[in-house]
Amino acid sequence: ARALVEARPQWGAVLVDLRMHGRSQGFPPPHDLQAVAQDLVELEAHLKLPLQGVMGHSYGGKVALAYAAIRGPGLGRVWTLDSAPGARPGRQGSDSIARVLDSLRACPPRLQSRAEFQSRMTADGHPPGVAAWLAMNLERDEKGLRLRLDLDAIDAMLEDYFARDLWPVLEGGDGPQRRSVVIAGQSEVWSPAAINRAEQGAAARPNCLRVHRIPEAGHWLHVDAPSPLLDCLLSDLDATP
Repeated sequence: ARALVEARPQWGAVLVDLRMHGRSQGFPPPHDLQAVAQDLVELEAHLKLPLQGVMGHSYGGKVALAYAAIRGPGLGRVWTLDSAPGARPGRQGSDSIARVLDSLRACPPRLQSRAEFQSRMTADGHPPGVAAWLAMNLERDEKGLRLRLDLDAIDAMLEDYFARDLWPVLEGGDGPQRRSVVIAGQSEVWSPAAINRAEQGAAARPNCLRVHRIPEAGHWLHVDAPSPLLDCLLSDLDATP
């Protein structure tokens, strides 16, 4: 986000902890995509800023689509980063996310340092950048460091995420809203059939839908390939609206 706004200073960025993520704790259920999208609507009203676009990675990609459906043509640009829009029964292609949740559940209730947490994560096979990012969810109390996340609530959010089909939003009409998807080549989130469907849609309506592929990136593409990802985003911003 910082690199994006430095490259295009006419844009700004609002970085959001979605409900039950980071410091956005204590939200009442239901914890589903519609509730999260409505959270963003309420946040937008509170910020009173001219929000022109929305971007989300993984779970956030479907949140971006759900929010775009509420906002309609008034939202100019929508990006989803390695987030397939269709339903995925059995949580297909989510092994990396499942491994993260398993590692978090295996953590002891208290840790002595962030270094200890990050060491546990990397020992479980998670990249150092992902381990450092996850460590942002640690908070200190009188007994040490604890993970602030409600993992059961996050699991409920994921259950709804995998059940929802938002292809109609991604493939929606020929209005002014521009949609872009970025697909990580080393991830299993996008099936070959889904990639083909998206690319056919982009070929049919290039002014409405764009597809980018980053062959060398895994699911955590903002960690694996930040520069190619930035190039994709800048090319979208520079495209004729």
